[in-house]
Amino acid sequence: MTDIGLTHYLVLGAVLFVCGVLCMAIKRNGIGILMGVELVLNGANVNFVAFAQFSPTFQVEGQIFALFVIVLAAAEAAIALAIVLNFYNNHLTVDVDTAEELKG
Repeated sequence: MTDIGLTHYLVLGAVLFVCGVLCMAIKRNGIGILMGVELVLNGANVNFVAFAQFSPTFQVEGQIFALFVIVLAAAEAAIALAIVLNFYNNHLTVDVDTAEELKG
């Protein structure tokens, strides 16, 4: 039986990050892009908590940074969902390709 070390957590964080970036690049609707952003932020959180666990000088700070990222993700999700719902009310779709006709 092997111990789970820092490398395992970093690989998990990297996989979450790459999945989030691919999701943001491939998806065409707003909800899919928001899910990709959340995956990227969760990948960063895994790295923060892993470094807090395995570093002698970065103990509490990693968990505090992770809490800040969770608060940031919640605020981002609330604002982005409001924008997506408003866009859906105006265009009857959440396809981001139709967003190029917006003026502002």
